[in-house]
Amino acid sequence: MNAPALLNHTPRVLVTRRWPAAVEAELAERFDTVFNVEDKPMSRAEFREALTHFDAILPTVTDTLDAEALDLDTARTGILANYGVGYSHIDTAAAKTLGITVTNTPDVLSECTADLAMTLMLMGARRAGEGERELRAGAWTGWRPTHLVGSKVSGKTLGIVGFGRIGLAMAQRAHHGFGMKIIVYNRSSVSQDVLDRYGAKQVETLDDLLPLCDFVSLHCPGGPENRHLIGSRRLDLMKPDAFLINTARGEVVDEHALAQALMFDCIGGAALDVFDGEPNIAPVLMDCDNLVMLPHLGSATQETRTAMGRRVLDNLVDFFDGREPGDRVA
Repeated sequence: MNAPALLNHTPRVLVTRRWPAAVEAELAERFDTVFNVEDKPMSRAEFREALTHFDAILPTVTDTLDAEALDLDTARTGILANYGVGYSHIDTAAAKTLGITVTNTPDVLSECTADLAMTLMLMGARRAGEGERELRAGAWTGWRPTHLVGSKVSGKTLGIVGFGRIGLAMAQRAHHGFGMKIIVYNRSSVSQDVLDRYGAKQVETLDDLLPLCDFVSLHCPGGPENRHLIGSRRLDLMKPDAFLINTARGEVVDEHALAQALMFDCIGGAALDVFDGEPNIAPVLMDCDNLVMLPHLGSATQETRTAMGRRVLDNLVDFFDGREPGDRVA
């Protein structure tokens, strides 16, 4: 890692998107801070330039810091303090080559992301998106016994893919709030006492999990290793009335395969908060009535977004004071 002890000036920090005002004020007070006032994603060329002019860059999921963006001989930047828990948009190997430390913001967004995953599950099961569209179009003709009949959630079986902090928070809500049976697929073994806390069962493979569940909620990392983890073959393994929920990363789901499964009623429905190539949405998804879509709102509460910013600030202070940042991931 670049040696912060060598700095003899106030660290110069670039914030790539607008943050909650309270955190921006704290950053401006502590550092020589430059804000992206246009609040638009930066290009790879702009990042290469910034890496030679700033001691720290504070990116978000909208920023592509791949090998091309990090393709330079040396960098002034010593730390990429990511605003968010996921960091698949950062090429950590390329950052390491340049001696750049990478941090994230775990813990603080787990509760609100799990809340939103539950929101999406309920919206999909109860056809809430369809109902609102009907009302706003002035097409509702009144109550009738067969109108927009959905699926019950309470007591059903929920499959959780990725049993980290957010997956655990999802299990807490689903099992203790809705009496759901929990089945878990996780890359590593989950201790029995943790499983017992939610009445959960862990299965060996994702293929084992999918046919057993009424709802499948994705909470796994993104990145190349999980790209299109859910594709046509695995969608075919799901129950014909099951629902898929994704609050993880857009690339985890093959959206064209999902659209086909929805259009031909191979599954009951889906609900997405994240998209492959966002903010661009695959046009084929727009034609799926049994799909709920939200614009990446998982952590979007005032409390959580502020806490995420303060977690970044803590990592910066640790780094520039010569301590190991608490949330270092690379």
